[in-house]
Amino acid sequence: MQITADTHDLKPPRPGRWLGPVGLALLAHALLMGALTWGVHWKDEPLVSFEAELWSAVPREAAPRAVQPPPPPPPPPEPEKRPEPKPEPRPAPPPPPAVKEADIATAQAKKKAEAEKREEAKKIEAKRKAEAQEKEKEAKKEAAEKLAAEKKAREKKLADQKAEKAERAREVAEEKLRDQLRREQVARMMGQVGASGNPDARGSAARSSGPSSGYGNRVRERIRPNIRISQELPRNLLTEIEVRTLADGTISSRRVVKSSGNPAWDDAALRAIDRTGSLPRDTDGTVPSPMIVEMRPLD
Repeated sequence: MQITADTHDLKPPRPGRWLGPVGLALLAHALLMGALTWGVHWKDEPLVSFEAELWSAVPREAAPRAVQPPPPPPPPPEPEKRPEPKPEPRPAPPPPPAVKEADIATAQAKKKAEAEKREEAKKIEAKRKAEAQEKEKEAKKEAAEKLAAEKKAREKKLADQKAEKAERAREVAEEKLRDQLRREQVARMMGQVGASGNPDARGSAARSSGPSSGYGNRVRERIRPNIRISQELPRNLLTEIEVRTLADGTISSRRVVKSSGNPAWDDAALRAIDRTGSLPRDTDGTVPSPMIVEMRPLD
């Protein structure tokens, strides 16, 4: 049964089902409106007017008939509100005068000329600064060169003075050496004069008249390790150099008496003698001076 009832509830309502309830609702509203209207009229009682005459023992004038005061005049109508006047709009500013194309072109040309003028002024200023910097740089360079030249001149002067002093010292030393050589030569000559002609004589003056036969080779062997040659030279070059020494063999001077014809070899031979510094003693214990040393590249 429960299933059957649920099935009936799911069915759509029958047409005309709501006519009864709607009609009852309309009737109830109509009755309510009628009752309200009747109630208002029932409470509104109409005013009843009547007249009466009053008599008294003493005749009196009848009182004047009461006059109903006139109804108050209706209130004056409220003045119609006028709308507030709207503020008048401000007049629009006059339009700017039309710029002519000629004026525009003139203004543009003026701006362009001013820009070019400013650019030219910038270039001139940059050029002026560059020239000023260049002048300053040149002045500094000249000052530095002047200082360098002055320093070089001072150094040259000192070097010249030193060389002159060394030259004077060398001349003095050579003069002393010449004096010593003269004295030794005089002594040898005196020894030769006083020496006997006996072959068995043991005096050294006669033997010191010249170096031994192998002394020249010994001198060249002493000088050879000090030769420095930076270029290849012909092998047939021959330079003769006069070498003077002190009594202990120290070389005091040397000079080329016969050049090989090749300045490079002559200079190399002289520098080798300078590096040697001293010559060995001969077999008799002395160092012959002066003596001629022959120098070849093959040596």
